[in-house]
Amino acid sequence: MTQHLAAPAASTTGTDTGWWREAVIYQVYPRSFADGNGDGMGDLVGIRSRLPYLKELGVDAVWLSPFYASPQADAGYDVADYRAIDPMFGSLLDADALIREAHDLGLRIIVDLVPNHSSDQHEWFQRALREGPGSPLRERYHFRPGKGENGELPPNDWESIFGGPAWTRVEDGEWYLHLFAPEQPDFNWEHPAVRDEFRSILRFWLDMGVDGFRVDVAHGLVKAAGLPDIGAHDQLKLLGNDVMPFFDQDGVHEIYRSWRQILAEYDGERILVAEAWTPTVDRTAHYVRPDEMHQAFNFQYLGTHWDAAELRTVIDASLEAMRTVGAPTTWVLSNHDVTRHATRFANPAGLGTQLRTPGDRELGLRRARAATLLMLALPGSAYLYQGEELGLPDVTDLPDEVRQDPSFWRASGQDGYRDGCRVPIPWTTEGSSYGFGDGGSWLPQPATWGGLSVEAQTGDPGSTLELYRSALAVRRERPELGAGVAVEWLEAPEGVLSFRRDGFVCTANTTGRAITVPLPGRYLLGNDEVRVVDDQAEIPADTTVWWAV
Repeated sequence: MTQHLAAPAASTTGTDTGWWREAVIYQVYPRSFADGNGDGMGDLVGIRSRLPYLKELGVDAVWLSPFYASPQADAGYDVADYRAIDPMFGSLLDADALIREAHDLGLRIIVDLVPNHSSDQHEWFQRALREGPGSPLRERYHFRPGKGENGELPPNDWESIFGGPAWTRVEDGEWYLHLFAPEQPDFNWEHPAVRDEFRSILRFWLDMGVDGFRVDVAHGLVKAAGLPDIGAHDQLKLLGNDVMPFFDQDGVHEIYRSWRQILAEYDGERILVAEAWTPTVDRTAHYVRPDEMHQAFNFQYLGTHWDAAELRTVIDASLEAMRTVGAPTTWVLSNHDVTRHATRFANPAGLGTQLRTPGDRELGLRRARAATLLMLALPGSAYLYQGEELGLPDVTDLPDEVRQDPSFWRASGQDGYRDGCRVPIPWTTEGSSYGFGDGGSWLPQPATWGGLSVEAQTGDPGSTLELYRSALAVRRERPELGAGVAVEWLEAPEGVLSFRRDGFVCTANTTGRAITVPLPGRYLLGNDEVRVVDDQAEIPADTTVWWAV
């Protein structure tokens, strides 16, 4: 049952600060952050109790992954009621208290919005099934007759991102489209009722006081007219549309322009953030034109190898693409859908978004720390994923029987190893769940987790947690960091990146050996010690250093 609460006061004071242009935003995966009621599952009460930690860490905003009422077929990305909290996470009263307390601490709250699809338990979809072919409710999804003599074949050749056909047949013979799991039927965004509903949902949460929305699958809402086969993709490319017929269609931009107008009705500078997987960073820039979204995730950067030349190419392309539309560039290394970068970088050859083996733990952590300092020195906004500030690796040896990622159980599609980056994070050195909660944890934590906990790392100057705290403090203190549109590249040896931003220089050695460079200035911060002799600085392997000049 949906509860209605009085709207809180404006979440921030003043306007036109452009806070999102340089914000450091911390992603909380509610299941795995903190458990407030001891049932082994993270919840809103647990998150609220740890807000002071996030304030101390030095972030500007908190992005919450889905907490809506859901059967949890895909960890909450299958939403049954967009105006209710799933009981496993708490209630609307808990959400209200969390938002208010975050604002009291000076933290903004961004919530996930899942508009591409609903749960198959959503009231609309259930009515569509009950009422059968011809029901007006079926027009709000993509129901189609099948092909073949008796309609026994799917309407087209699209495949689910999770593997297998993107169509499921119901008892009356019709098929419905789901780009993800069968429990996640896609909305038909050509239908006015769908557009009206989500405008109402936006206002519901804006009235609750949230500071913005991270829009899930922002590139997927509109499908190519006629739902053409993928086999027709080559013909679409000839027409200049180098995208798949179910992703990155130009029609999505009209939707986001209308949403931007809604956000403009509210004070406090509310924002929209696009999760848009696009072929190029130039296509990503379309989502953040001045009348659309405020930010878009930079997945091209996330997938880049730990290689100076490759990083420079992606950094330049990202900054230029966003500069042309006046939007800030975003930078991200980990999230709830990819292998943590401390594990990805453990591959001596570089990285990829997925890595199934633990690799060289020491090498991975060293590179991860260096990569974080590089990322935080770049112009724009940065995203951190919970636990990366502890240097957590992916848990690669989870037993099959405890896994809950639906893609793991599909025959093909995504690697299906997302559970490894979703293991609950450790807060204390001891305890059944290392301080996550009093009732264990929904995914088993490794025996080494206590040594990586917040308690273990706090006050240790060599720890990853203290490195993050120091980096975020320096970023806040130095006006030349944060927002910006460009860097000035400096001459550097092969395998080394060096750039200037006003009175600041960042040098990143991506090689496996120490490199000597002319001393750029006064040492500020690094992920390893730097040896300075006269006017030369020896930068260790896989090390990033910040300098004041």
